[in-house]
Amino acid sequence: MSFVLDNSVTMRWCFGDGKPAELAYAGKVLDALRGTFAQVPAIWGLEVANVLARAEDRGLITEARSEAFLALLRRMRIEADTETFAQSLGATLQLARRYRLSSYDAAYLELALREGLALATLDEDLRKAAKRAGVPMVT
Repeated sequence: MSFVLDNSVTMRWCFGDGKPAELAYAGKVLDALRGTFAQVPAIWGLEVANVLARAEDRGLITEARSEAFLALLRRMRIEADTETFAQSLGATLQLARRYRLSSYDAAYLELALREGLALATLDEDLRKAAKRAGVPMVT
């Protein structure tokens, strides 16, 4: 079954940083993706691009490494949601308000709720909101 993939997990694949438990979780999500596909809100690509561009500016990675990572992502079964914009000023805003999330994080929660999918995230606030909303985590 598919799941919603948060950018916090995606970026662990690129940088390999974080606590050992976070890296292990990101690895499990990557393994899970081999047997299914992930859904992401339409903002996901912008979030990926922003993190990579900022990392390049800071000298943390090269443009060549960013491009190699993007090529890897393009080969994965990751599907962008077409309803993100339509939901943004309604359900997503309501979730952001209710759970005190950024609208970006609320977009992942909204997609998981709307599609009845589990969520893969390392963002603690998003995890807490998902739990309160009854959204299961990818384990």
